[in-house]
Parts: sequence; structure tokens; C-alpha cells
Amino acid sequence: MKLRKQVTVCGGAIFCVAVFSLYLMLDRVQHDPARRQNGGNFPRSQISVLQNRIEQLEQLLEENHQIISHIKDSVMELTDTGAVSPSGHLPFRSANGSWVLPFDGRPTFLAVKPQDCQPALGSHGQADVQMLDVYSILKFDNPDGGVWKQGFDITYEPDEWDSEQLQVFVVPHSHNDPGWIKTFDKYFTDQTQHILNNMVVKLAEDPRRKFIWSEISFFSKWWETADVHKQEAMRKLILGGQLEIVTGGWVMTDEANVHYFAMIDQLIEGHQWMERNLGITPRSGWAVDPFGHSATMSYLLKRANLTSMLIQRVHYSIKKHFASTRSLEFMWRQAWDTGSNTDIFCHMMPFYSYDVPHTCGPDPKVCCQFDFKRLPGGRINCPWKVPPKTVVDANIAERANLLLDQYRKKSKLYRSKVLLVPLGDDFRYDKALEWDQQFMNYQKLFDYMNSHPEMHVQAQFGTLTEYFNAVYKARGVAQGSRPADYPVISGDFFAYADREDHYWTGYFTSRPFYKSLDRVIESHLRGAEILYSLAVANARHVGMDGRYPVSDYALLVDARQSVGLFQHHDAITGTAKENVVTDYGTRRATQDSLPQSTLIELDPAGPRYCPQTSFISSSSDLSPSSPIPLLIFLLSTRYLVLFNPIEHERLCVVTVLVNTVRVRVLTEDGQTLPVQLSAQWSSASQMSAESIKRKDDPQEVKVQMQFIVYGTRPSKDKSGAYLFLPDGKAKPYNQKEPPVVRVVEGPLFSEVVAHYQHFQQTIRIHNVPGVDGLSIDFTTMVDIRDQTNKELAMRLDTDIQSGDVFYTDLNGFQMQPRRHFLKLPLQANFYPMPSQAYIQDSHHRLTLHTAQSLGVTSLESGQLEVIMDRRLMQDDNRGLGQGLKDNKKTTNRFRLLLERRSMGNKVRKDPHSPSPYTALILHRLALDCDLDAPNLGFNCTTTQGQLSVSGLFKNLDLQLLQPMSLTLMHASTPLANESTISLDPMEISAFKLKLR
Repeated sequence: MKLRKQVTVCGGAIFCVAVFSLYLMLDRVQHDPARRQNGGNFPRSQISVLQNRIEQLEQLLEENHQIISHIKDSVMELTDTGAVSPSGHLPFRSANGSWVLPFDGRPTFLAVKPQDCQPALGSHGQADVQMLDVYSILKFDNPDGGVWKQGFDITYEPDEWDSEQLQVFVVPHSHNDPGWIKTFDKYFTDQTQHILNNMVVKLAEDPRRKFIWSEISFFSKWWETADVHKQEAMRKLILGGQLEIVTGGWVMTDEANVHYFAMIDQLIEGHQWMERNLGITPRSGWAVDPFGHSATMSYLLKRANLTSMLIQRVHYSIKKHFASTRSLEFMWRQAWDTGSNTDIFCHMMPFYSYDVPHTCGPDPKVCCQFDFKRLPGGRINCPWKVPPKTVVDANIAERANLLLDQYRKKSKLYRSKVLLVPLGDDFRYDKALEWDQQFMNYQKLFDYMNSHPEMHVQAQFGTLTEYFNAVYKARGVAQGSRPADYPVISGDFFAYADREDHYWTGYFTSRPFYKSLDRVIESHLRGAEILYSLAVANARHVGMDGRYPVSDYALLVDARQSVGLFQHHDAITGTAKENVVTDYGTRRATQDSLPQSTLIELDPAGPRYCPQTSFISSSSDLSPSSPIPLLIFLLSTRYLVLFNPIEHERLCVVTVLVNTVRVRVLTEDGQTLPVQLSAQWSSASQMSAESIKRKDDPQEVKVQMQFIVYGTRPSKDKSGAYLFLPDGKAKPYNQKEPPVVRVVEGPLFSEVVAHYQHFQQTIRIHNVPGVDGLSIDFTTMVDIRDQTNKELAMRLDTDIQSGDVFYTDLNGFQMQPRRHFLKLPLQANFYPMPSQAYIQDSHHRLTLHTAQSLGVTSLESGQLEVIMDRRLMQDDNRGLGQGLKDNKKTTNRFRLLLERRSMGNKVRKDPHSPSPYTALILHRLALDCDLDAPNLGFNCTTTQGQLSVSGLFKNLDLQLLQPMSLTLMHASTPLANESTISLDPMEISAFKLKLR
């Protein structure tokens, strides 16, 4: 009887909510000023307004329907479980043994309109070439190509340049790694400062000399130590066009493991430094050393208003294919772009490396003879046993014709008669002698070529942008525009192989401890930036500008630069020497503490008990960018402030360590939060998940988790920091003793913990609404420090019929389809997984979300496999000179989400004080409407990309709203402060704000 009354009351509540909601909607329409004007007579100009209002009403009705449906489901669930608390207190156990939590009363939903589903409707970019298709058609064989071992013989007719001469731009450069064999500071002291000091002197000696530089981290450090005269001389070289800053990021970022937030942040840091100190903005991108290239990077450069870019480390078979079709220069387009808004002109270098022997033409034996640092008597020579010769009158004709032959052959691989020839290598030009050797000998060759019309060539030193501009001019198009008949390409360039079956897929996982630490610090940095910006704006709003401690801004700058430094392609990749890795860690440890998970240690002496408390914080409390104070009563009162740095409200479980079993958690206004007190066990396998079933889906998906081990080859070439060269298929992980298994059950979550010899596996299920309650958390603490040449992997076997297709993300920004190719070796089928990977069939999608970047693959239908850690005892002959033997106990965190597909839905001397302006970067996510979306716990609706910025900031006045390029270098006309801005799906836009 009591239960029936409750149902009746709840049903009445549903009816009241429905009626009241409709009243509010009608009232909103009735009092709309647009509808009252003209006495109800609607002129033709008002018809569209009326139409929009009707659509809004329909949307509100739909949202109201969803609210009522969720309330009804909640009431029915309470009715079905007989959930009546004997004491009236929550949480409590229902009759069927499940836990019942406090009823929020505010159902959560995500309302989606068909317009938001454009990326899922099959409207993909109209590219000429999709990289996945290229992988399908190539044989990936490796026949001997002659002097160009990985290519083919190049021929030409002598009269091909009679009507249009060949333009050659030789671009001197020095690639400076901010940490690799030496630490950042050691490199600067030993080499980089001398390169820049010599640059100031040697470029000034001849205005025809040119140079390019990339890494602002090094350049800014030199600037801080240089006197005013050197600074002014350097600025003069830049403004005079002799020195170009290319890309202009804090580092030349890795493109596999990094998150797009960090990619943007290090770009902003570099570009802002350039603007403050040099008054310039970069125009061209230069990426010669990242180990594979991501489409996310090309998009970010485009949004930062760069017009052109260059890449180098691409699979040798891809290079050969592009060279044979003369597609080495192309427009790189994003997969979702149905037009050409994301296109950026890209130049792919054709040969093995960016060093001098592999940049003048196809024959490294010849090109090495024109690297004048290798002249006899120096510290390095040519491996092909033919040394360079100093250019003199007696040999200049022979030398010039030999070099021109290489230039002509290389130019045959491109569609214009403008040729780029980089001239440099790692840490080159650190001695004044090399500046003289290279520039003087090449200038003699250029003078000879240019003075002989019969050679039909114009050769000169140039910058990267000068080369690109010459291409645009020769093809008759504006800067950054697509020349006629140049191909459009969509996709990315992973995985990278430089020779044979040597795939650079090991670094996707190498040193996972630091990959995990990086992601934690990035999140803290982002939260700090948001809080600091709001704090300063609020201080200005109440007239306390001078009283706020702006000195803290210097700490924020240091943190940004430390995080930016670690995005370097030998840092986050785990491919630096051990002492350099330690230096990176020390730099970041000054900005943040270790992740919480690293505080849990396995105690070989036996189990120990340490209480932890978990509590649920409702979505209404955790509003975006709003710190929430909570009171935790232990033996005495303690305060905990929670901060939600993401863009929507959320409901989540918060876990903290406590020192007593007597715990209560209250909000600031005295509201009690549900609490679960659990033991945190540590002690010295076969626990496994067998299947997953959603509550709202009768179909069960079989999921088996197993741990496997890869060895390395017994031959000369072995796995190392860069390469993954396994000794065959993985073998099951085995240990003699059975695992110790512990089970924790409670109202907020239940978990199973299994202790194996080399890892501790925790599987947790949350009993809360939203994404947390729909997914399963996996935490694996790995410790393989006693292993030799082993790589530990986690494999998920399911009955999902995914075939040979799986999906991985690029930099946490976009998803990329992959295929498992049997024609490729096992290691070639691994890809970076910065944030997630999934498999799917027509019924289900299974997504593995990851808190750290790791390598992933799908070697069989229904499989996902992740490399967890690698311990390797030898170098892999890529220059590092060490293996991976500094492993740490590392916690890898994952979330497994099963979704039902619904096919019917397819519709330093810098100023360390804050600017009066705030940067706002917006990213509109693209929604995949193929999935049957349950209650995701998002208290939000979509707006088809429409947003009123002024409404985002409570109690603050918006005084400026100005669209900017991504790194704030280029400004557009300011908008009205009350303007509504519009973004297409997947787009990122930046704005300059002034808040008070």
C-alpha cells in the first residue's frame, strides 16, 4: 500500500512537471518582444523569426519529453526493486541486493538535433587520396632502387628546363633537440648558444646568406643571456629576411603521443614569445624529426594562420609511392572537411633523412660530397668513401654540374620547377669554421651556375617561406592556395618505418610512467590557467587590480614552459637518455606532485590497511569552472575544494585518502553527500572479466581480458626505445602462484583487485548515473623491473565482429580508421593511442579510453591490444645508445565503455605579469549519432554550434570579443559583445576577451 502511494505521488509529480514545463514554454513565447511588436501582424521579414521560434518550441517539447521519460524510468526502477529504506536514510540496500542512492530530482540528458550529426551522416572530406586507401594498394615490398635504395632510378631530358629554368632554394638549418643525448641545459651550453652567437656574426657578413630556426625554447634562453647589441643584431637579421623562425613552437613537438591541448599550449607559448620580443609571426611549418605525422598538427598550423608546412619522417614505401606519382607536395585536408577550409599546403621530403647526404638529390654518395663540414681533416667524413672537395676555379665546372644533376633529378619528383634543398643536420653550425665552409663553397657554386645561362638554373640560399612563395608564384596562385592539379590528401602518416621492417612503434609506449605523469600535469595546468584567468578578471571587476598577487603569473609561465618542453619529440616519446629523462622529470616535479596513483605501493611484507573514502558530488554542484568547497569530518573538520575544469556540468565519484573510519562529507550549506569507506589493500593470475551487459540491452557481449608478453628478436636488430621488433606472436603471461584477489563492495562502487607478480589489476564498477555508471574502470599497476627484453600487453577478446578495422584517436582530437594488414609485419599494425581506441560492428561499439598514451592494435576481429610497458636491454641503433632499463612502477588507467549502435539514427626577460586580455579557445565536438545514447550524465543540450560568449561568465562584464588565429597572432574585426558565434563540427576557434 505504501509503495502504491509512492508511485501515485511520483506519477502526479511527472504530470505536474509536464504541465508546468508547457506553461513556461508558452509563457516564454507569449512574452517574446519579437512576437508582440506590430500588434501581432507579422511582416514578411518576421516570418523567419516566427519559424525559428516554432523550432525552439519543438526543441523544448522534445527536451521536456526526455525529462519526463527519465523521471518515469527512475520511478519504475525504484518500483521494480522495491527500494524502500527501512530507516529512511540513503544510501541503502534494496530487496534485490543492489544499492539505492539519493534521487537527484534533476534528470540528465543530452539532446541532439540532426544538424549535429553531420560527421556521422557519411559526409566525409572530398580528398583525392585517403591514406587508408594508399595502405590498401601498396605492396610494402622493398626492392633495391639503385643509388636511391628505397626508391627508383630517376632520369630526365637535358632540354626540360630550356623554357623555364630550375629555381633552387638551398635552406641552411640546424636541428636542435631540447634534450636527447644531453639535457636541455647541457646542449645549450655546449652547442646551441654557439650556433646562435655565430649566426649573428656570419649571416651579417653577406646579405645573400639565409638560415631557418625552429625551437623557441632554445632561442628564448639565448635571448635572455644575450646583450642588447646581439639582440638588436638578431632582430635585424629576422626583419631583413635573412633568418626565418619556422613553426615557432616552444619545441618541435612529437605528433603521436601528445594531446592537442599541449600541442596548442606550446604553440601559443612560442608564438606569444615571438610577438613580444621580435614582433613577428611564423608563416611556415617545419617538422623534420617527429617519428610520423598527425593530421591534427596540420590542422592546428592552419588555424594558427600558417600557410605551408614541411614533413620528413614518413614510411619509405609511402614516400616512394608519392614520389612516383609526383604527389610529394599536396593539400592536406581534414577528414571531416566537406570543403577546403582546413587545407594547408604540405611538402614531403622524399629521401631517407634530413641530413645533407639525403637532401640534395637521390644519390647520397654524391650529396655527401657537398657537405663541406666533412672536408678531409674534420671530425666526420662520408661513409661512401668519397670526401668533399673545396671548390676552386680548377674544379668548379665539374662540381657545379655534378650537383646540378642531383638537383634536376630531385626536381623530377615534384610538379613545379622550384626546388627545396635543406642544408643542415643535428646541432650543425656550432663552429665558425662550418659557417665559412658551407656558405663560401656554396656561394661559389651558385655564382657559377647563375652566370652560365646554358645550365638553365637559378640557385641561391633561401628561407622556407621564400621557397613556398616561389612555388605559389610559379603556379600562379595566392599564398597557401592550391595550385592547379596538386592532389588533396586526407589521413595521417603512422606508422613510420625508415628501412626494412624497422617500424618505429615502440615509442608509442616507451617510458609510460612519464607519459602518464605528463597527462596529469597537463590537466592541472589547464585548471590553473582557467582559475587564474577568472581570478584576475574578478579582481578587476571589483576594482582590486593592484591588490591581486600577479607575481603568481611567473609560476604559471614556468609551468607552461616545462610542460611545453616535454612535448619535444625525444621527451614524451621516451627516447632520451636516462639522465635526460630524469632532468625532464625534475623540471616538472617543481610544478606538480606525482599522480595520486603512484602513492600506492606494493608491500612485500604483506597486506596493510589504509582507509579511503569515496563520495558522490552531484552535477549541480560541479558546475563548469566553479570551485566547490566541501567539509570532510574526520577526527576534526577538513576542507576540500573541488574544481570542474571541463565545459559542462558533471556528476562523479571523488576518492580521497583518510586517516579514520569515521567520516562524513558535507557541502558548504550542510547537505550530506553519500559516502563509501573502503579499505585500500596492498599485498604480494586467473581473475578475468568474461562478459559485459548493459542494463538496457538484453544482448550480452563477451569480453575476456588476458595479459600477454612479447619478447625481442634474437638477431642483431632488436627492440629498443624507438623500434618494436618482436620475436613473433605474444605468449600468455604466466606465474607460478595464483593471484591474491580482494573484493570491495559498496553503494558508490564495487571493485575486484587481483595481485600478480608483475602487475596489480583493479576492475571497478560505479553505481552512479552518467558515463561513470555506464563504463568499467580498469587500473593496472605494472612493475617489470626484474624482466629482461620483455614487453607486457593487455588484450581484450570480444565477440564483436569488427573484422580487420579498428579506430584510434589522433592527439585526443579526432578519430582515425585503421586496418590490420596481414601483408605487414605484426609491429607495423600498432598505432598511437593518446586517449582512446574502439572496435565495432553493426550492433555494438566497445571503446577503450586511456588516461595515458600507449601503443594499441587489433590483430584479430573483436580484439584490442595495448602495450603496457617495455623493458629492453639494448639500443636499437637509432642514435640513443641505450636501452630502456629505468622502468618505474607505473599505473595505467583505462575505462571500457560498451555502447549500442542504432543505425536508424543516421541523419625569462619576458614580462611575468598577466595581460589585461584573456584567450578563449573553443572546440566544437562532432557527435556520432550511430550510437544509442542513454543517460550520459551531461546536463547540457547542443546548439548547432551557436554560442553567446557573454553568457559564459557570471558576474563579469565582457568588454571585448575579438576573433583571433589559434595562437593569437592574427586578429579579425571585433564582434559586438552580445554576438552569437558559430562553429562547425570539429572546428577550433580562438578569441581575445577583455573581462572585468
